[in-house]
Amino acid sequence: MTELDKALAGEPFDRRDKDVYLFQSKVKDMLYEIHNLKPSDPKRTDIIKELVSGYNEYVFIEDGFRCSFGKNIRFHGMAMINCDCTFLDTAFIDIGHCALIGPGCKLICTNHSVDPDERLKGVFYDKPIAIGNNVWLGANVTVLPGVTIGDNAVIGAGSVVTKDIPANVVAVGNPCRVVKKISVGA
Repeated sequence: MTELDKALAGEPFDRRDKDVYLFQSKVKDMLYEIHNLKPSDPKRTDIIKELVSGYNEYVFIEDGFRCSFGKNIRFHGMAMINCDCTFLDTAFIDIGHCALIGPGCKLICTNHSVDPDERLKGVFYDKPIAIGNNVWLGANVTVLPGVTIGDNAVIGAGSVVTKDIPANVVAVGNPCRVVKKISVGA
């Protein structure tokens, strides 16, 4: 398995690999092209379809979107990705049906080592992120590596999500914590 194959399978990979670099350069070119097309230009949709997994007519990605690979972002139905969002998809990012991702949100799968010798060697610790169905992330939420957010959860604007958030709750803050349960189907 090549380093690029590993990267696109959400597995640990060598970031210095030539094929990984070339693929990420292609992604950057695609993002540049998206950002320089009119929102109504159908070519924009074609590029996004090629860029991310699970794109469909009910996935809306606004201007300013950034990602590492694109292919590690997996949509599972309708989703709204508001303006200026960054998804560092060095591991899988799963986005559930009816997810609402507010402006300026960051989903970060990658993390540098805290050990300075490992950092010099280029060691990273990538972990997947899972966003459940019907989740709403308010503006400028940051979700860190390895986090799962349960169905129907609401994450307040500006929160930094460092640990899993259960389903059917409102959670806010830095670090993000549950402040209220949501009664579903009552």
